[in-house]
Amino acid sequence: MSPQPRKYQRRNYYIDKDFQTKFILKFCSLVAFGSFLTVALICWLAQHSTTVGIADGRVAVHTTAEYLLPLLLQTVFVQLVVVSLAVIVMTLLFSHKIAGPLYRFKVMLGALGEGDLSKPMRLREGDQLQKVSEAYNEAVEKISEKIRKAKNASSLDEVKNTLNTFKT
Repeated sequence: MSPQPRKYQRRNYYIDKDFQTKFILKFCSLVAFGSFLTVALICWLAQHSTTVGIADGRVAVHTTAEYLLPLLLQTVFVQLVVVSLAVIVMTLLFSHKIAGPLYRFKVMLGALGEGDLSKPMRLREGDQLQKVSEAYNEAVEKISEKIRKAKNASSLDEVKNTLNTFKT
């Protein structure tokens, strides 16, 4: 019985730290903005109503906004922490599906610049930019075909004609 091939496991969650950190911070700031907007909206809408409360045997009359503000701030703070942690994990995983292919393209374009046309672009299943990867592979194949045609040319004119198809 042959062993099952091991599924690829990620060893490094940060591929492009700058991109991924900005990506995560933007989403966390959106969560924070939404939380504080909620508190501000509730306080603003509750300004013109009054609430009667009894604390330590005393009756107190306050605006509803003053009465709710401490409770709202505590609730929103807990919600902000929990949702921010979830957002960090989700955006890190999602940004990895973008940063990984971008890093792979950078490496492949460097190899292409050095003249290495031997390796096709391969991305993991589920990664973004699959169509761009296919277009890259098609372009490299067309360039490789032109180079093969120039190498196999029997005359200098055929080589020149093939090289003239490249625009520089």
